Amino acid sequence: MQITKSERPHIAFFGCTNAGKSSVVNAVTNQALSVVSDIKGTTTDPVQKAMELLPIGPVVIIDTAGLDDGGKLGELRIEKTMQVLGKTDIAVLIVDSTIGINEYDKKIIQLFEERKLPYVVVYNKSDLINKSYLPPNPLPQGAGELAVSAVTGEGINELRELLSKIASENKVEKYIIKDRLKAGDIVILVIPIDESAPKGRIILPQQNVLRECLDAHATAICCQIQELKIILNTYTPKYVITDSQAFNKVKDIVPENIILSSFSILMAQYKGNLNKLLEGAKTISKLQDGDKILISEACSHHRQCNDIGTVKFPMWIKNYTGKNIDFEFTQGGEFPLDLSKYKLIIHCGGCMINEAEMKNRVKRASEQNIPIVNYGMAIAYMNGILERALRIFENE
Repeated sequence: MQITKSERPHIAFFGCTNAGKSSVVNAVTNQALSVVSDIKGTTTDPVQKAMELLPIGPVVIIDTAGLDDGGKLGELRIEKTMQVLGKTDIAVLIVDSTIGINEYDKKIIQLFEERKLPYVVVYNKSDLINKSYLPPNPLPQGAGELAVSAVTGEGINELRELLSKIASENKVEKYIIKDRLKAGDIVILVIPIDESAPKGRIILPQQNVLRECLDAHATAICCQIQELKIILNTYTPKYVITDSQAFNKVKDIVPENIILSSFSILMAQYKGNLNKLLEGAKTISKLQDGDKILISEACSHHRQCNDIGTVKFPMWIKNYTGKNIDFEFTQGGEFPLDLSKYKLIIHCGGCMINEAEMKNRVKRASEQNIPIVNYGMAIAYMNGILERALRIFENE
């Protein structure tokens, strides 16, 4: 099964201009992934590619712009580079061996450590130095160091092995629903097919939950709202998992003794943000006239005429609160650094970004004391069933 980008370890390469980041990336991946030039600042926006990197397996490799890139344009490039930190699982700092670690390198190492990121410091251009050369400025204990040459290939295999070792040591086996199931359990998945449903397929969280049900040898029954009552007359499921948008109808169909939750709420737990998002849900009742809400989606899908983010949520919030609320919207990789003007952030389930980036967004909101909630938890709260929808996590 092809592994989506959001489930792959994100390995990002950082360093100053002309340290040879792109050359090392190309050598490690054995591909011309990045443009290489002697001209400083050749890499502008981060270059990202999902690929198989042996012996690690499926990964996302990210090449970034130089940390010391000058001028206004350079500042924008550095800002983009810093944004990459938010989605990084393993960091690689490329240092020019002929120069050694400089102040920019020290600052990025400090950021790695503040974020508790596993990282490697790679001394490139080792073919240009005396073999007795020792890296200056000893690094903190536990930081990996390696001398390589992107030109001769020296140390490149060792770097791959080291990255594989770090990825293996930091891998945590997590499940969306599989660990709550046993063979023979029945799970009903309510998947409405409306104008917002992608043609010919179901969305990623629905695919993932369905696959985990099958992996657990549970029986998954997929249906739309109209068929749900008939199915419940025949089967007694362990869980009913619904698209959050259908909560208002599904909650009245599913008996109280059957655990009901949603794909989005399962994603909140899977991405490790459940408690923070639960706090954010309670803010909805406290909204006042003139408050500003950011509605943020991690993917960059084409907006539909009845889009959940830009159309449905503003309507639901206004109907629920009776207040005149101001809304702003972001998509894809866009997520403001300064969140101070917002009273609340409503975020999608985050299925298209990795856990590191989703946690980083929640952390940034928390650091600025801005409540954040995801789509499913917000919808459950406004339908008065959030407590019921969280029962699936009891006794854990």
